[in-house]
Parts: sequence; structure tokens; C-alpha cells
Amino acid sequence: MSVDLRDIGVTLAGRSVLQGVSAHLAEGRVGIVGRNGSGKTTLARVIAGLIAPDSGTARIGGIDMARNRRAALASVGLIFQNPDHQIIFPTVLEEIAFGLTQQGRRPGEAEAAAQAMLDRFSKGHWAGAATHSLSQGQKQLLCLMAVLAMRPGVVVMDEPFSGLDIPTRMQLMRYLGGIAAQVVMVTHDPGQLRGFDRILWLDQGQLVADGPPGEVLPRFEAQMLDWGRLDDLADLTD
Repeated sequence: MSVDLRDIGVTLAGRSVLQGVSAHLAEGRVGIVGRNGSGKTTLARVIAGLIAPDSGTARIGGIDMARNRRAALASVGLIFQNPDHQIIFPTVLEEIAFGLTQQGRRPGEAEAAAQAMLDRFSKGHWAGAATHSLSQGQKQLLCLMAVLAMRPGVVVMDEPFSGLDIPTRMQLMRYLGGIAAQVVMVTHDPGQLRGFDRILWLDQGQLVADGPPGEVLPRFEAQMLDWGRLDDLADLTD
């Protein structure tokens, strides 16, 4: 499974958010970095098929994600920054089973598969737990399990560890390291991407660097530090 971005352009509310972004992503772990407002989240949503680009195409396994929603649902899973924007059911088992029923599985089969996913992560005892009672880290793990249960080839994660403490981030990264799907992670924190295979750096909607972490991340961090030393806040993106 691979992600193929060809000349992606997106305009939102009259503002150009992405311009001419092209990349063929075949690596297992791909990071997307950039300052706030650089277009990272928009690109993640384009890859997941939630936003149709105004120009260009985003394909996974040769399928246009914006034009084929059924294929998108089967091919790619998206994990939001805030799990409360993603979780909709009162119990953990129901939350995981929902996506499986959307894929056409019968309720009993979906519940069995959901329980199997919980058991895989040694969280079988969570099945009847109220989703609102979970911590933020537990909710993010639930979202990850719900997505993985649908067996996507690509998992897109948009700032999934924002606001979590260091031990929780480390634990979730270990879970992430054990999954077989391709992972595309959006983050502003280079430290989360040290073990990744490839990094895309977006700035003002354009791809300004693309390569191994050892090449791209030091340049990105140096630029962020330079901007951080500025006294004029007007230069900073909202």
C-alpha cells in the first residue's frame, strides 16, 4: 500500500492552503512537520479522502480517495488530535464495532472482532467500560484500536499525542510501532519522528523538504529556533 500525491492544491475560505504538493509515499513510517498553519492537517485530510483537492489527486493503492469513499473507508483510517471529536458511542466495544458494521459486517461478527482487537492489546476488560470515563491517553488508544480493527492499509494520525504526558506518549508510540499498516503522522514535535523512515516538511502550503529524518529534521528544528528568536510576533503564523 502506498500514498501517491500529485500536484495537490487546496483553497479554503478563499485562502490557498496547499500548493503543488507531490510525493510518492511507500515507506512504512512517514512524518509530516511544519509550523501552525502550514497545511499539515489539510494534507492529512486530503490523504484520508475527507477533503477533495481543488487540483491534483491523492491516491492510495491507485484509488482516488476523494472520488471513492467506500474504498477510502477500507483503505485508510484517520486518528484526530482530539479523541473526543472521534468517539461517538457510550461503550468501548460499541465504539470499535461501529466501523466494522459500516464495512458491512453483521452486528454479532462486528462485536466478536471488536473483542478480539481489545484482547490483542490486552484490554479485553475495557469492553463494557464507558468511553467518557477513559483518560485522554486511553481514548487515543481506543481510537487506534477502532481504526486498526477495520484493517486499513494506511493510518493517518493528526497530532495524536498533543496534550499527553511523556509516559503516555511513550506507551502509545510503542503500540504504534507494532502495527503493520503504513503510518503517516502529522506533528510539530520532531522528537516523535526520530525512528521514522521519511519526513515531509510543509511551509506556507508548499513542500520545502522531503527526505530521511536525519537530513530534514535538523534543518526544520534550526528554522524553528531561528523564528523563535524573533521579537516581531507579526511574523508568526496563527
